[in-house]
Amino acid sequence: MKTLIRKNILELKPYSSARDEFKEAASVYLDANEFPVPSDFNRYPDSHHSLLKNAISKIKNVSEKNILIGNGSDEVIDIVLRTFCEPGIDNIIITPPTYGMYEVAAAINDIEVKRCDLEPNFELDFEKLKNQIDANTKVVFLCSPNNPTGKLLDFDAICDFVSQVSCMVLVDEAYIDFSDSRSMITKIDEFDNLIVSQTLSKFYGMAGLRVGLCFANSFLIEIFHKVKPPYNINILSQKIAIEELNSKDWGSSLRQILKDKQNLKAALLQQNCILQVFESDANFYLVKVANANNLYQYLIKKGIVVRNRSNQLHCENCLRITVGTAQENIELINALSEFV
Repeated sequence: MKTLIRKNILELKPYSSARDEFKEAASVYLDANEFPVPSDFNRYPDSHHSLLKNAISKIKNVSEKNILIGNGSDEVIDIVLRTFCEPGIDNIIITPPTYGMYEVAAAINDIEVKRCDLEPNFELDFEKLKNQIDANTKVVFLCSPNNPTGKLLDFDAICDFVSQVSCMVLVDEAYIDFSDSRSMITKIDEFDNLIVSQTLSKFYGMAGLRVGLCFANSFLIEIFHKVKPPYNINILSQKIAIEELNSKDWGSSLRQILKDKQNLKAALLQQNCILQVFESDANFYLVKVANANNLYQYLIKKGIVVRNRSNQLHCENCLRITVGTAQENIELINALSEFV
């Protein structure tokens, strides 16, 4: 694994504040040039996110030493790329159609993107994927459940793939909480080359806080902490995230979303303008229609925003529709029923 990490990152001495070095509580803080008058915000946030990690550790049943917290999952993606990929030399592999930020983050970091396209039925040929890995491939990105298809990758197939390759594999599980699949988090101590990303934005309803989660073996987490900015999660995001995680009945929330999802699918299938609703393990459906551009514009005029995915591979004339509240889903169905 060390051979995959950029040499300058291995040798990097991370930014260290006086409070990192002191590690004890004090009565007077004169080290960080902060505004001295006390308020809720005059001090820098905890750069180690200790209390938030503790809350996540309990929910995910994983040690705090195996957790990195990013400013959204997008920062996690960027940290991984900067840790492993030499700009202008190394490459990553993605599996289109998939989440677009892998490619954007790679372009920002001057990293080549190789593509192993999904099959027309959105299945992934792991053997074909394995054959595309070369000496400069540092990271393979697997999104499960996938965005925009909603399709879940087979757990055992992922494990077999990770065990057979010599590059890093990042499994993006942003939507895993909506599925009944095991999380790859359970394998981070078994595979040194496995990274798992999740988020508080989807199932936990905190998209506005920008809290992304990364799980890996403790050595990798230490390396990632070298790369991340010291104060990447602000005080409010940490405080509110902890309160939300500790106060809600997440099992009840999941049951309601899955019920609304089932009802939405049944209603979609009754609409003349809907040709196909693809199976989904996420909180959205990819649906095929006769003319996605026309239907998309019609819904916009009705004040309903969905995602037009027609420009993505195998997604011609497809819209991605998030499961909303029961009332929002009714408004969508009513609009669809009036569409000619």
